[in-house]
Amino acid sequence: MHLTTQKTSIGVGRGTIVLGVAASDAHVVANHLIAMFLRRQGFEVINLGACTPTEEFMRAASEADHLAAVLIGSLNGHAADDLADLPRLRAQYKVSAPIIVGGNLSVGAIKKVNIVETLRGLGVDEVFQHPRQIVEYLQHPRHHILQRELENA
Repeated sequence: MHLTTQKTSIGVGRGTIVLGVAASDAHVVANHLIAMFLRRQGFEVINLGACTPTEEFMRAASEADHLAAVLIGSLNGHAADDLADLPRLRAQYKVSAPIIVGGNLSVGAIKKVNIVETLRGLGVDEVFQHPRQIVEYLQHPRHHILQRELENA
């Protein structure tokens, strides 16, 4: 369990984002840059840092005021393994806000074609490659859900 979290915002409140890096991943530079970007966009950010267990994400999300999203980064390629308990924990903590995953999502030079489907099967709502996509999504989440449904039809 992490002893400290960083909870700050800049500008107009747009909700809270719980941010961190998946349990087996110690990469934090992108995490801090994304936190800065989101704060400048007016979000309050609860940054759980690196090596964050799924349960800690769900606990923080369940306690957050005006939760807009949970953002989980993974650069070591083990996102699906790290999030294997997400369905159970999301239900246990009653987290209904979108769960967004980004980063390098599978191991090796040849990426798993079905990694996005695997993550969605675990309860991940969106998989993004750039922080701008997060802000865009949160401005119009229903539009993106409908777009995905059309793509899958």
